[in-house]
Amino acid sequence: MDRTLGGRVAVVAGATRGAGRGIAVELGAAGATVFVAGRSTRQAPSAMNRPETIEETAELVDRAGGRGIPVRVDFCVPEEVDALRDRIRSEADGRLDILVNDVWGGDPLVEWGKPFWEHDLDRSLTAWRNGVQSHLVSLHRLVPLLIARGGLLVEITDGDREDYYGSLFYDVVKASVRRLGKVLGEDLGKHGVTAVSLTPGFLRSEAMLEGFGVTEDTWRDAAKKDPHFAISETPHYVGRAVAALAGDEKVARWNGQVLSSWQLANEYGFTDVDGSRPDWGKYRVDVFENHRKDVDPEDYR
Repeated sequence: MDRTLGGRVAVVAGATRGAGRGIAVELGAAGATVFVAGRSTRQAPSAMNRPETIEETAELVDRAGGRGIPVRVDFCVPEEVDALRDRIRSEADGRLDILVNDVWGGDPLVEWGKPFWEHDLDRSLTAWRNGVQSHLVSLHRLVPLLIARGGLLVEITDGDREDYYGSLFYDVVKASVRRLGKVLGEDLGKHGVTAVSLTPGFLRSEAMLEGFGVTEDTWRDAAKKDPHFAISETPHYVGRAVAALAGDEKVARWNGQVLSSWQLANEYGFTDVDGSRPDWGKYRVDVFENHRKDVDPEDYR
C-alpha cells in the first residue's frame, strides 16, 4: 500500500462527486487523512439534487487506505467554513498539509448557445458565487492553517489556456480559478506554500456518465454519440495528479503555474485506473487546432 502521504492531513472542498471525489480517494490511497467537505449528505441533498454524498466519499477514502472525515460545509458561508476549521483544530491538532478547492456546483445554472444578456442573471450570479466566492472564503479561513505547515494548495479549474469556452459566466468562473493559482503562488510562496491551478481533461464524472446514459463499465459506448469521449478520463486521474504533487519533495518548482492531469501524468508516470495515460492536451491540438481527421483516440491514451 502506498503510504507516501501517511500522517498528512488534507481538506478537499467539493469532495462529494466528480474530480473532488477522485482527489479525496487518491489522497486517501496514499495514506492521508481527508476532511471530505461538501453540501450533499445522506440526510439532505444539496441544490444539485444528485445522489452522491460526502459520507459515501469518506467511506471510499477509508476503503482506499486513508481516513475520511465527512463534514457538511457550504463554502459560501464563512461561519460554516469556520466550523470546519475548528474541527481541524480539534481532530487533527490544527494540522493542514493539503488544501484542494474544487467547489463548483454550477453546471445546472450555466446556459449555453445564446447571448449572455439573455441568460438568467440570478442563476448566473449563483454560479459565480458557487465557483469563485466559495474558493475565496475557503482560502481566507483555511490558508492560515496551511501556512503553518508550508503545505500544498490546489485550485481545480477547467482548461489550462485562455480559450473562450462559449458561455461568459462559465468562462469567467474558470478563468478566475486559473488566476488564483498564479496570485496565490505570489502571495503564499514566500510562506513556504506551493499554490497551483490544476485542470482535468474530458472528465468522466458521475453526471457525465449519466448524461450519456452509460456506466463506468460501458463508458466507451458513449463515444458513438461523441467521439471525443473516447479520450475521457476518470476523476481518479486528476486525483493521482494531486497525490503526486503532494508527495513531491520538490513541488515548489510548480508554484504559481496552471497544470493539467495529462502533463503531470507524463511528469510523474502515473496512469488512470485502466492503466492508460489519456493526453487530452495533445489530442486537443491535433483535432481542434490542426484539424486532423485521421486520429485514433486510442493513440492518445
